[in-house]
Amino acid sequence: MEPARKLSLSHQRQRLIETLQRINFGKIERIPFRDGQPELSDASKVFREHKFRSESGPNRHLATEDFAIKRQLVELFHYFDEQVDGEIELLEVQNGLPFRMTVIESAA
Repeated sequence: MEPARKLSLSHQRQRLIETLQRINFGKIERIPFRDGQPELSDASKVFREHKFRSESGPNRHLATEDFAIKRQLVELFHYFDEQVDGEIELLEVQNGLPFRMTVIESAA
């Protein structure tokens, strides 16, 4: 099976990919998702790390219009599809890709 490509994804998922690439290293707080689609909003906060004497700008793939998406993105989008509605409390970003996420779940 051929991997999904960026342009085959919904506008919301493409926007999230571009946001991750722009951050490159950092995190996003509060990413709600509805019907399996991420909804970045004013409540979402972006934290971008700046490393001195190191490359700290956007990921080089930001300028690329279409490409096969990496496994980390496939896993994140699979989570959206499985949960359908919810919120990611914290998504850590490394090298323009999702690295780790924190979600809040009901204890009951």
